[in-house]
Amino acid sequence: MLDIIKAIILGIIEGVTEFLPISSTGHLYLADEFIKLDEPTAFINMFMVVIQLGAILAVLVLYFNKLNPWARSKNQLARHQTWTLWVKVIIAVLPSVIIGLPLNDWMDAHLTSWQVIATTLILYGILFILIENYNRTKTPRFTDLNQLPLTLAISIGLFQVLAMVPGTSRSGATILGAILIGASRYVATEFSFFLAIPTMFGASSLKVLKYFVHGNTFTYSQVIVLLTGVIVSYIVAYLSIKFLLSYIKNNDFKPFGWYRIVLGIIVIGYFGLIR
Repeated sequence: MLDIIKAIILGIIEGVTEFLPISSTGHLYLADEFIKLDEPTAFINMFMVVIQLGAILAVLVLYFNKLNPWARSKNQLARHQTWTLWVKVIIAVLPSVIIGLPLNDWMDAHLTSWQVIATTLILYGILFILIENYNRTKTPRFTDLNQLPLTLAISIGLFQVLAMVPGTSRSGATILGAILIGASRYVATEFSFFLAIPTMFGASSLKVLKYFVHGNTFTYSQVIVLLTGVIVSYIVAYLSIKFLLSYIKNNDFKPFGWYRIVLGIIVIGYFGLIR
């Protein structure tokens, strides 16, 4: 029962932080210090990745019509635009596949530390503030996803590779990259959502595959804990996405930058001085 409560808390953290540019990894890493599941390390590592599926399901539900090329409400042009969007997403995810897969185990072994997470939290927090200040008087070149060229979608995919470093934030890296190449905040955020679909499905599938390849299995209680985390993550991510889309209509990302800096300092203070 206690592990189910912990799974609920971790699901809430994942749902809130997955699409806000504040690093779900950084938050889950810090939370693990205080809310550690009473399960083997292999299960915990797998759990922390697979609960992202709930957040992805929220994107699919919220954008089902926009992402569905067979929707009856769409005319031929709209269907073509939907297929083109999927091509951009698939092409943009390739850098993460080509670069990420060979380095995945090395990254897990060498970069999952509080020093790395604190550094990336603060670094990207500063970048958000600087880039928003730089773009304050500039007019975005791309205010609609259909305007986004394939070459620039690939560029955003390259920015996503940076998120392999814990604490960076996948959404943070892709949103920053999209804004830098001229996308509006809304376009940058939506494309980040869609790029997350194949990325997170792939990461979760790889994690589960490795879990079984190493001889691990699920107990009944572990299935319940995992499903709880995924379901809670879905519900909270659904609300988090709606909040973010409403927020960016009239606000910039600088508050998230300041939040990252403060969290990074807290991580340094706790792990470097208190622990």
